[in-house]
Amino acid sequence: MTSMADGPMKIQMTSEVNFSTPSWFGEVVLISKHLHTQGILNKINEQVRFAQKRFGHYEVIAFFAVLFGYAISGKRTLEEFYERLQPFAAPFMAVFDRDQLPARSTLSRFLAALTEEPVEALRTLFLDDLLARLLTPDKQMGGLADRNGHTWMVFDIDGTREAARQRALPQTNDLSPAFHRLDEVCARGYRGRKRGEVVRTRTTVSQAHSYQWPGSFGNRGNGLYRTELRQSLAAITRYLTVHHLPPAQTLLRLDGQYGTGAGLADLAGFAFVTRGKEYSLLDHPLVQARLHLPPDQMQQRPESHLVRSLYDCPHIPVGPEGVPAAWS
Repeated sequence: MTSMADGPMKIQMTSEVNFSTPSWFGEVVLISKHLHTQGILNKINEQVRFAQKRFGHYEVIAFFAVLFGYAISGKRTLEEFYERLQPFAAPFMAVFDRDQLPARSTLSRFLAALTEEPVEALRTLFLDDLLARLLTPDKQMGGLADRNGHTWMVFDIDGTREAARQRALPQTNDLSPAFHRLDEVCARGYRGRKRGEVVRTRTTVSQAHSYQWPGSFGNRGNGLYRTELRQSLAAITRYLTVHHLPPAQTLLRLDGQYGTGAGLADLAGFAFVTRGKEYSLLDHPLVQARLHLPPDQMQQRPESHLVRSLYDCPHIPVGPEGVPAAWS
């Protein structure tokens, strides 16, 4: 050890390695303590089961702890997360009542073999916990009041896409068939302005006033948007039932990917607002008749000279089942 002293300041140096605690470790401890207090970790041990070979003595809660910490850490890759976590592996796993950190290869095998049943069981467990506890003692739910004085409970259903880049791989007769590691979780789809060759879509359901998330679903490419929409509606229906809220006063704000007749047919009578993408509706006789009349409103933004004409077209049937919808 070397010591340097200059007045009241003393600096000590040593050759021993002493890692600093990760900045996100405290947040992991805080949230895991809350999960312990609410009994969530015990419920995961009891209700989320996945029996598979080659996992050693690890249980689902051990892999959940790793993914939980990875999400909080904000690291770009699991490799970076494991490198930062390794000096503190024992105390990290002790927070979740485990004594050993799963190796990266073991985690990879677990994720590759994971089926939909335990994922759905975990999703149901979190939804049950959300519905069992109110945000405020006086049951304040919030709401949106329209110009007629009617109060609406608003839910947002939105699909967010994340693009991934893939390098071009050589394909010759003397080489084995090429494949990418992301092929199982990503596929080609709409990327928008994001750079990449493949995408993955995550659909989230959020209560607009309390920011609660009744559901979250992910799939390759553009996702299974109709299946995810039905799952979202099922979660919203449970939310309304538990809180004794009428579906007739519920408003859904949908992403533009649901703006088709097939997607609107799955809404089961809910009021909704979405951006339509079936431009063939412009050729509908009712729409054409309305477009030949004066617009209902003219809009112009201060920063632009462009003037927009707004036409209200109520009760336009869309889709094969003729779902009535109001279009603007």
